Amino acid sequence: MTDAPDLALAQKVLAAQPFSNLLGARLTAFGEGEATLELDIRDDLRQQNGFLHGGVLAYAADNTLTFAAGTVVGARLLTAGFTIDYLRPADGVLLRARAQVIRAGRSRVVCRCDLLVVDSAGAETLCAVAQGTVAVPEPS
Repeated sequence: MTDAPDLALAQKVLAAQPFSNLLGARLTAFGEGEATLELDIRDDLRQQNGFLHGGVLAYAADNTLTFAAGTVVGARLLTAGFTIDYLRPADGVLLRARAQVIRAGRSRVVCRCDLLVVDSAGAETLCAVAQGTVAVPEPS
């Protein structure tokens, strides 16, 4: 186990990302191989058909996959790549991305992320899934 940061420190890392601030992203869970990121679905984040833009879903997957990896290998890491499958249009009041570590090695961490929209009654609907690899760079 490494000196993985706690939720408060991880929230500071997220707050230091200008794009995350622009989207209004919040890290709501962080630890033991898992992370959850949320953001409110606003009209300016929708595409022409009224659904949450796929780029916002991809952002949430990328960041949440990386934060989940950080719970097991620490803060020094970079996204190596990820794939995303859009299952249904994303429409609701909140986007919730939940990622978990599938396998952690010394130089790579594989994670999975479920992207869910939450409606005004609090019901979740799975709208996309992602899987990614996070690289742990060698110390300089």
